[in-house]
Amino acid sequence: MDNALTTTSSREALIAEFDRVRRHTDSLCAPLASDDYQIQSIAQTSPPKWHIAHVSWFFEAFVLSHFRPGYDPFDPRFDFIFNSYYYTRGSMHPRPRRGLLSRPTVDEVYRFRAHIDDNMRELLESIDAARWEELALRVILGLNHEEQHQELLLMDVKHNFSANPLQPVYRGDLTTGQGNSRPMRWLERVGGLQEIGCAGEGFAFDNETPRHQVLIRDHCLADRFVSNGEYLDFIEDSGYESPALWLSDGWDLIQREGWRHPLYWERRDGDWMQFTLGGLRALDPHEPVCHISFYEADAYARWAGKRLPCEAELETVLAEQPVQGNFAGSDRLHPAPAGEQGQWFGDLWAWTGSPYAAYPGFRPLAGSLGEYNGKFMSSQMVLKGGSCVTPAGHSRASYRNFFYPGERWAFTGLRLAEDV
Repeated sequence: MDNALTTTSSREALIAEFDRVRRHTDSLCAPLASDDYQIQSIAQTSPPKWHIAHVSWFFEAFVLSHFRPGYDPFDPRFDFIFNSYYYTRGSMHPRPRRGLLSRPTVDEVYRFRAHIDDNMRELLESIDAARWEELALRVILGLNHEEQHQELLLMDVKHNFSANPLQPVYRGDLTTGQGNSRPMRWLERVGGLQEIGCAGEGFAFDNETPRHQVLIRDHCLADRFVSNGEYLDFIEDSGYESPALWLSDGWDLIQREGWRHPLYWERRDGDWMQFTLGGLRALDPHEPVCHISFYEADAYARWAGKRLPCEAELETVLAEQPVQGNFAGSDRLHPAPAGEQGQWFGDLWAWTGSPYAAYPGFRPLAGSLGEYNGKFMSSQMVLKGGSCVTPAGHSRASYRNFFYPGERWAFTGLRLAEDV
């Protein structure tokens, strides 16, 4: 998403961005067979078919129905099937049962997308100038929403494929990262009053506002993620068998689920392997460890005598860095070893030790769109920085991703911090 787009951008620029984002979603589905569109491996994932329909439903529900008087929905039943969590719009099909929806078919879903695209282009071309800013605000939100689902689509396809004993390859032509992990460097940071949150330039979600002051203590941040090889040391030192390292809920979870290593790792003939979107590969000890829960990240940090960074510590560093790194456009779709400039944006979403909560003075968007972020501010943890499957241009220092602490199918990683 072009973060420079604003409600004052030209019609031509917004139409071009709309077409680009929509085409990119379709391109992510190009490697899939028709049967792949239907799979839902766990309750947290969704079938690819549902993703591509939902992001079209979003434009129908929140743009076309609002700005086109007398607009007739493509199929009124889709409002129940493809609504995700907007209870102010009505009831919805349960998330864990999305994989049971063999109908509408993939072809029908693509006809739905084409219908939405045609109507959206017509609307963007014809809307009265007096309503342009109001329309542009919703369209830009919808495009950022679709880019979130582009990342979710890749996360979900990876998990769906991993559940298949054949371990299918999503793409066999992906670039592989090169290089060795260098020693971890520590960035010393002086504390004091700092400002975090959206500074007002370009698009931001409502949960990034308002900008406000926080008090930060003197601390140090690691300039790269913990590597697979370093995490193996934790495993081999009985990290998963040492209850003193774990938060109570985390210990209960790993006992209940039998976790003894990150998601997608497995042993074959004594060697560690890792499932990727490019298929099963030998585990590279130099790559960042990924697909770990908050509980695993926290336990490793405690084992290492460190801690996880808080949201404000990481955001203030990110604000000083160029927004560049290993994003989806790098065409790896997998984290790479750290370069000399460090790892700040891209590669992996970094767990923080900060709970996902409202900023002082936070006000959600009005109406149904107020359900987008605010109602999830409970029992989740903040992650920062973007990942190797985040679309380029869709990350910024103030971006607040959030997951439940026991989830690990996202591209999540581990950065260390310590007090000075």
